[in-house]
Amino acid sequence: MKMKRNPRLRKIRLTSVQMIILFYLGAVVLATSLLSLPYAHRGGMEWSFIDALFTAVSAISVTGLTVVNTAETFNEFGYFILAFVLQFGGIGIMTLGTFIWLLVGKRITLKERQLIMADQNLSTLQGLVRIMKQILFLILIIESIGTLILGVYFMNYFDTWQQSFIQGFFASVSATTNGGFDITGQSLRPFANDYFVQFINILLMILGAIGFPVLLEVKEYLISKNGRYQFSLFTKLTTVTFLCLVVVGTLFIILLEHNLFYEDKSWHQALFYSLFQSVTTRSGGLSTMDMNLFSEPTQLFLSALMFIGASPSSVGGGIRTTTFVIVILAILSFAKGNQTIKVFRRELLMEDVHKAFVVLSVAVMMFVTAVLLLMYSESAPMIPIVFEVASAFGTCGLSMGLTPELSSFGKIIVILLMFIGRVGILSFLFIIRGKIVKETYHYPKEHVIIG
Repeated sequence: MKMKRNPRLRKIRLTSVQMIILFYLGAVVLATSLLSLPYAHRGGMEWSFIDALFTAVSAISVTGLTVVNTAETFNEFGYFILAFVLQFGGIGIMTLGTFIWLLVGKRITLKERQLIMADQNLSTLQGLVRIMKQILFLILIIESIGTLILGVYFMNYFDTWQQSFIQGFFASVSATTNGGFDITGQSLRPFANDYFVQFINILLMILGAIGFPVLLEVKEYLISKNGRYQFSLFTKLTTVTFLCLVVVGTLFIILLEHNLFYEDKSWHQALFYSLFQSVTTRSGGLSTMDMNLFSEPTQLFLSALMFIGASPSSVGGGIRTTTFVIVILAILSFAKGNQTIKVFRRELLMEDVHKAFVVLSVAVMMFVTAVLLLMYSESAPMIPIVFEVASAFGTCGLSMGLTPELSSFGKIIVILLMFIGRVGILSFLFIIRGKIVKETYHYPKEHVIIG
């Protein structure tokens, strides 16, 4: 007798984005377990579940906010585990997954290609496996060069070459993935006057945050024979925006602090303090100074830079640079009375403009809600809370010292912000988004009063 299938027991079909979210949640569980291994800790350290979960999410989201001192909590084995988790979160689950599939000889099916496309925020299935291989090898080459340079140079600071190269390895991985973690116990403050170390870290953070598509297009340009390689609109737009934010950020910090923190500093100290802080707010999280030494206007300005974050398809979070510039271009275009948005001899799709405003609107609502909840649950002034929320959402990792003082409720709020900041607002919205239904009819359109 044939049994009838209960309609309530239908197979649940998840979308690619929903699968990616589940993979990242699985990665958080794995990271929490690995970081909780007693072999990874120094003796006598207290380690609660919420601390382990917070650190795992911070590493998977490559944020860098910590409730414990990394150098005092983990031993050398723990450093390598943490570096592995940073790789997992920074490069992307599907990038490393693709590499593992290729190693074991697995055929990459259409479903897996759709997951890769969702994870890397790409718009086409064409050449995805090749792109993933290029991203992985490119990032590993960058990190290896960074490890070699910093490892050799750190021999001027540490007693043994083993210590120097462990520090160099972790610093290179943390900077390239924009992880924000450090094993010095003081971030990069010991190198506040060492401009070579700062320059290498700035370069590594930029390479990680500017976007994988940009790096791949630059590589294609460098190896092109005729030198007439045509960069995409995405690369032109995100690169110009990224560099403008770094330059404007540097100038504004100098302007805001020239009679305050920089009053007794030389011009080159002021320049490197400002440049480093401007770059690290893209998503880096490393710092060469205590953020509490800046004035409140500068702290709010840095919060705005962290809220914008890094480029799409990179290791960073935030609303992303393209969202920011598209909104600015749309406002300017509307003010001029134009019906289309033109840039670099191209015209933007209205669908992308719509997405940009959706991302900005949802991000602002989340940001305000998180600030209000933390102001209710934490006994801290508003500025440190705003700074903390911006840092978590932008997966940056800078802090004014509030993170270790957070209550369990506050830690959960920050954990959610870091996770959403890593997967992206659009991916977060696509979790609950249904299938696109083609409309068969329309109602009469009518104007409403705006503004």
